[in-house]
Amino acid sequence: MSDPMRPPVSPHRPPTASLRSDPSRPRASLRTAVVWEVLQDALDRRVKATGRQALDVLDTGGGSGNFAVPVARLGHRVTVVDPSPNALFALERRAAEAGVADRVQGVQGDAHGLFDVVERGGYDVVLCHGVLEYVDDPAEGVRNAVAALRAEGVLSLLAAGLGGAVLARALAGHFKEARQALDDPDGRWGEGDPVPHRFTTEQLTGLVEAAGLTVAAVHGVRVFADLVPGVLVDTEPGAVEALLKLEEAAAELPAFHSVATQLHVLGETRGDGEV
Repeated sequence: MSDPMRPPVSPHRPPTASLRSDPSRPRASLRTAVVWEVLQDALDRRVKATGRQALDVLDTGGGSGNFAVPVARLGHRVTVVDPSPNALFALERRAAEAGVADRVQGVQGDAHGLFDVVERGGYDVVLCHGVLEYVDDPAEGVRNAVAALRAEGVLSLLAAGLGGAVLARALAGHFKEARQALDDPDGRWGEGDPVPHRFTTEQLTGLVEAAGLTVAAVHGVRVFADLVPGVLVDTEPGAVEALLKLEEAAAELPAFHSVATQLHVLGETRGDGEV
């Protein structure tokens, strides 16, 4: 049930909820800023479309709440599904420290058995970040995420990009591994590769469309952040902000999607022109 005492969601982004710049964790802010900006815009538009200040948000594989807690700080109700009890414990502590424990619920589960633990068709927005890389059947993972949406809703999908991995292996001098990742159906560079699946833009958007959604936006994430030496980012004055602006500028350009470490796809239910 909605809480009449809950503060309304402001159309202007509260600085306390922003992930854009975190001086204590500069590398972390670089990895989340682009996705957060897109997600916040989608949440704001969904609020306007529904007329409800508090949305129901599902975060599959949400772990310790990197996105769930900031979303809850905007006033939304967030359910986090994650297979790790340790991550859910950290989520509970993090939500309490942020003062949003009443708006964040953690449940143990995974994408395959999603509807054993959450309601089908019960959410305005579903986050599926860093999940598809590790499930046996990525198409099923996307279908389940979409099935959790209400008739009008938004899917935020973030997954590992093939091109970014190929580029990283090549720049490290591992040319055979780079070629293997390029040729491998799952984008793996070898037996020691910790990531089971990587994706191209066409593969991810294809999965979203096959599940019945319209692709509203595609962004490249960590186009430069993983390639720039950490010492430059951490010690050069103004480097974090400048790199953030560069990432944001490149994120929407298709030419850079093919070399991004991650790809972010925003999908919306067909016929929902408000999002």
